[in-house]
Amino acid sequence: MIQLQNLSIQRGVQLLLDEANLTLHSGWKVGIIGSNGVGKSTLFQLLLGKLHADAGDLLMPSHLTLSHMAQEVVGSDQSAIDYLLDGDLRLRELQTELQQAESHHESAQRIGELHAELESIDGYRAEARAHQLLSGLGFKPTDANRSVASFSGGWRIRLNLARALMCRSDLLLLDEPTNHLDLDATLWLEQWLKSYPGTLLLISHDRDFLDNVVSHIVHMSAKKLTLYKGNYTAFERALAERLSQQQAAFEKQQERIEQIESFVRRFRAKASKAKQAQSRLKELERMEQIAPAHIDSPFSFSFQCSDKISSPLLTLYEANLGYAASTVLQKVSLSLTPGERIGLLGPNGAGKSTFIKTLVGDLSLMSGEKSTGEHLKIGYFAQHQLEALDLDASPFLHLQRLSPQATDQEIRNFLGSFGFVGDDALTEIKRFSGGEKARVALSLIAWQKPNLLLMDEPTNHLDLEVCYALTLALQSFEGSLILVSHDRHLLRNTVDRFLLVADGQVSEFKGDLDDYQTWLTQRRRQDKSEESKPDETDASSNRSLTAAERKELKRQQAEQRAALRPLKQLIEHDERKIATLELKLKELEEKLSDTDLYSASRKAELTQHLESQRQLQKELSETEENWMERLEEYEEKEAALSQMG
Repeated sequence: MIQLQNLSIQRGVQLLLDEANLTLHSGWKVGIIGSNGVGKSTLFQLLLGKLHADAGDLLMPSHLTLSHMAQEVVGSDQSAIDYLLDGDLRLRELQTELQQAESHHESAQRIGELHAELESIDGYRAEARAHQLLSGLGFKPTDANRSVASFSGGWRIRLNLARALMCRSDLLLLDEPTNHLDLDATLWLEQWLKSYPGTLLLISHDRDFLDNVVSHIVHMSAKKLTLYKGNYTAFERALAERLSQQQAAFEKQQERIEQIESFVRRFRAKASKAKQAQSRLKELERMEQIAPAHIDSPFSFSFQCSDKISSPLLTLYEANLGYAASTVLQKVSLSLTPGERIGLLGPNGAGKSTFIKTLVGDLSLMSGEKSTGEHLKIGYFAQHQLEALDLDASPFLHLQRLSPQATDQEIRNFLGSFGFVGDDALTEIKRFSGGEKARVALSLIAWQKPNLLLMDEPTNHLDLEVCYALTLALQSFEGSLILVSHDRHLLRNTVDRFLLVADGQVSEFKGDLDDYQTWLTQRRRQDKSEESKPDETDASSNRSLTAAERKELKRQQAEQRAALRPLKQLIEHDERKIATLELKLKELEEKLSDTDLYSASRKAELTQHLESQRQLQKELSETEENWMERLEEYEEKEAALSQMG
């Protein structure tokens, strides 16, 4: 049992928890939710013993074994498989003790006891368990022996997750574990966590993930912790029942429900796939039931479509897509008509982002044809778009630059729908969190009234309330939509059909997300079956090549690897810088936790520390954005290179 009794936490000048109470029982799977900045990650730091409460008590069993997913991405020469095995501390202790006992010729009884304990913790299958974790999280069999340093940052974060799962823990703490996963790995992790026997505390903005994993919800709001029994949907319904009784909120509730009902009517009229339509209508019905839970949300934005529109909006014919000499997708054909709503499915690195970048024009075709309608107007959202923001400008100034003729009140009203009210609309963007910057980027897209939205993982960094508002906004959008997301709830409620990006092809996927999960399961079985067979295909393929052709292939591969090296060096530089900045921030936060610092005599010192903290947070945010963009480019080029040979 874990108990918080009248517990208060203050970080700097901000009070995060004020005499909060909470009791969690052993074996529960608990989702921790709340808007960005309320202190969810700080609560984890408290449980890990990395900070102490300012008042009140935290009661936890002394024998509890904790495991958590590290956020840092430090590289080392250690192999991936050894890095995971180190996550099982008792396993490593027993292996060392056994090695010493055998080398020192200790008694047979002592050696037998160590072997028995190793058996009791399933130690003889530890390496097999580690390989299963790597496979489930998307690693190739050959990756197990690669050094940790050889992986890009995103894959190192997956290694950190695998290591946390490797630890045989009583309490598992996971902070946004799906942020760096594709849909395939997210589905696998979901199944793994369902069978986890210990207590799980999970911070996530992925509502389907929460729904399918957790048994309780802890809502962090107004400096308190409120426990709800059931999954996220049950929490929404409980909150909806309470809020729907408030007469003052009735009108806003009806507006939300009307938005959803309008989309249902439009969808019924154009649905062509019975199974997917049935699945969608069921989801929409559920959204209507929980609409009152979001009555008091500060977000009520929408995407208006441009008045002029072309048909088709955009066409690809027999197009090869990729980078330089590396083809990622072959013979892609697409004719996008107004009102189409497409979700992209496929493994990480298969080319979904390459496809989106080609549509938006960031990548040129390697071959084939591309044509755009006369009135095509694209709204493009991707994580690197956040870097294009002028950090010294405010949200208000960004919109004013786009439309100098707009009145101040028009701009303020518009920004208010994205949660930028009062002084927030005039605040420099460099002071914003990742989630706030994402809302600014979304507001710029909405302001320009596109007729085609291209969205690549738009929910990263967004809290659940913004995700809900984004879902409603995309539902009511009259234009065309192409969406890449690991958020199944967003996909189910906003797209009409799916395209599968896999094995160098883009094809129609005939089915819904449940069918996709089945497809993934079958693909994994097939991959395992092929791994167990001798690699006759590659051998025969190489035999069919002449010596000159093999030499040319090796030369091309060497050139591609050489071209990747500078990009990898930039990524590694970013990672080292991130680690340094995070260490400096941690040291600064320890100084700010000193209560004496807030006395009147040390006001100048406090001001200096707060300014240093702001500068470090700004630099860290900019570095992380650079790292994410370079990492995405590297992983796609690396995937294309692996397809060559």
